[in-house]
Amino acid sequence: MELCDETKERAEGTCPLVYQCRLPLSTRTVNHLAGLLRRHLKAIRSRWRVLPPGRIAVIVLAVLRHDQRLADMAGGNSVSESTVRRWRDELIALLAAQAPRLDRVLKKAAKQGGRWS
Repeated sequence: MELCDETKERAEGTCPLVYQCRLPLSTRTVNHLAGLLRRHLKAIRSRWRVLPPGRIAVIVLAVLRHDQRLADMAGGNSVSESTVRRWRDELIALLAAQAPRLDRVLKKAAKQGGRWS
């Protein structure tokens, strides 16, 4: 039996495990998030990312929707766990910046007699 270091094969009894799950996302959702990221990258003059914005959006949505472990998503996409964490935090901040402020929403609701539109 040859050593794994010499043959660059995996140790006996181990194999890479990959699983897939269906993530029901609309194209509109992914495009919206990818567009936010593209505009942000242009604004901060970022030169590049390891993956395209659309792929980053899908990874972040999988983390948020299915509570995927960051390390699992990172390993499956050949990036580090800290990179996935940074992408997640960045996209959450971009989405939060688009949300109306709570005080303004409540004031508008009060003007409409407490009705939500």
